[in-house]
Amino acid sequence: MSLNKTQESYRTTFKNIAHMEASLGKELGLTDWFLMDQETIATFAKTTQDEQWIHLDKERCEKDSPYKKPIAHGFLMLSMCTKMIYDAYEIQNTSMIINYGLDKVRFPNATPAGTKFRGRVSLLEYATIPDGIKYKLSVIIELEGHEKPACVAEFIALTYH
Repeated sequence: MSLNKTQESYRTTFKNIAHMEASLGKELGLTDWFLMDQETIATFAKTTQDEQWIHLDKERCEKDSPYKKPIAHGFLMLSMCTKMIYDAYEIQNTSMIINYGLDKVRFPNATPAGTKFRGRVSLLEYATIPDGIKYKLSVIIELEGHEKPACVAEFIALTYH
């Protein structure tokens, strides 16, 4: 796979789904940095009913957690893949894009509250289907100041003319 070595955010725009195939094996975009704040973590905890102390209790985290701060849920970081994808590339002249599923999701690093993150998106697979395409993206959510990413996922989508 060809990775763009730039650290500056950028976005690829395709005029239609057929133009995407030429980017197979290449990076499509690198998003701007976003802040993972405690309010977002708390909202996700309440919504999913995963209100474990490691996400919400600042005082206990300072004392008992190896991260010393509350951390984002792995599934919250996975949910951010949608934002990373929308910011990394655009396919014009489509009728609809559908999330088809995920492969090989991993959370190599925790995301402490207050950490900045961004997405690096590459095209892994491309196949035509009736009236559209099915493709797989690599989505890597990087953390500012950390070597290991927060999330690495293979995101599968369907896009129709």
